[in-house]
Amino acid sequence: MVVKLEQNLSVDEIEIVIKYAQMNKDVERIAAMLQSLNTRIKCSQDGRDKYINLSDIYYFESVDRRTFAYCKQDVYKTELRLYQIVEDFAHLGFVQISKSYVLNINVLDSITPLFNSRMEATLDNGERLFITRKYLENIKQALQGGGMQA
Repeated sequence: MVVKLEQNLSVDEIEIVIKYAQMNKDVERIAAMLQSLNTRIKCSQDGRDKYINLSDIYYFESVDRRTFAYCKQDVYKTELRLYQIVEDFAHLGFVQISKSYVLNINVLDSITPLFNSRMEATLDNGERLFITRKYLENIKQALQGGGMQA
């Protein structure tokens, strides 16, 4: 892959052109990652609303009918439900890994098999989440679709 950066003082916004010989999962994943940079969701922290880029969110957790967005260092509350997140952002790399968690596979560092057909996901910030048996196929499909192997 060749990455070229070109400064042009006459343009008002960033333009990204992806040239490829054939559309494949890698090209789709790159395009989705770029799109996630411009996709923001409304969250709140300490009573203040804030718009967070999806690319900055490591995972979502649902606890007592409340949904939280976990970033590298901060945690935010969001009004979105897990099913909405999966429906709206699966194409951007968000995949359900348990009843309570939706993971951003773009921040996935490694996956370790555990007993009882479960797995442990380690994120690039060192945090670990369990992938339950029921959702193993989801993560496998998401990883294979992105050119990675489970």
